[in-house]
Amino acid sequence: MIYITYALVIFFANVIGAIAGMGGGVIIKPVLDVIGAHPLIQINFFSSVAVFTMAVTSTYKQINLGLHLQKKFAFAISFGAIIGGLLGNSTFNWLEKAVANDHIINQIQVVLTVLTLLFALGYSIAPYWHFKITNILLLMLIGMFLGWVSTLLGIGGGPINVAMLMLCCSFPIKEATVYSIIAILFSQFSKILAVVFSGMIWNFDLKTLLFIIPAAAIGGIVGAKYSHVVDTKKIELVYRMAILLVISINLFNSYQVIMGIS
Repeated sequence: MIYITYALVIFFANVIGAIAGMGGGVIIKPVLDVIGAHPLIQINFFSSVAVFTMAVTSTYKQINLGLHLQKKFAFAISFGAIIGGLLGNSTFNWLEKAVANDHIINQIQVVLTVLTLLFALGYSIAPYWHFKITNILLLMLIGMFLGWVSTLLGIGGGPINVAMLMLCCSFPIKEATVYSIIAILFSQFSKILAVVFSGMIWNFDLKTLLFIIPAAAIGGIVGAKYSHVVDTKKIELVYRMAILLVISINLFNSYQVIMGIS
């Protein structure tokens, strides 16, 4: 039953994530935390696999629907996201060893996630500042930062990706969502590879992936289809409503953890 629950959560999260450029992980991670069926390190990994699968299928679907990318920009963001994903995974592993307490690490993730979400929500409502960064090294640094944050928090990046791309590159939200998904794809790919090569994966409940991957793929395809036809105003609405939902889930999860500890 828990596997079916995971599949449903991931499907709906990835539909929303593909439409709004959020990646789904920002919803998946806190919901799986609330369910609490697996240790935190496994939840982070399952979220990364789901988000990566969504990003692959969503990008493929977008390209088939006629998506045209700025190749220089896409390369710089992607390359930075790969390095950031590795750094984020290393930071998370360091926290696991240094703190050695899933509840405390989860609270750290919740606080950082809520802060990034509040920034993303605020900027989507009042985007007063815009920059037009085109330098390839600076774009790589942006991709690295986004990959690091998304992998460390286990959320795929989503809202912070979109907000940062709008801020730094003056993209409208619909274009920012496309490059957000690309950054998510490469950052999560590097994290998954790091987990596989570390050997930790063999201690995980791998049967879960049989349910996660198909649900994530279908969700990404459905979301990409709607993203292509939904207008900017509706994408903005989905984006903001999803952020408010995720903030609520994170605060509820934090409350449960605190009450459980006390």
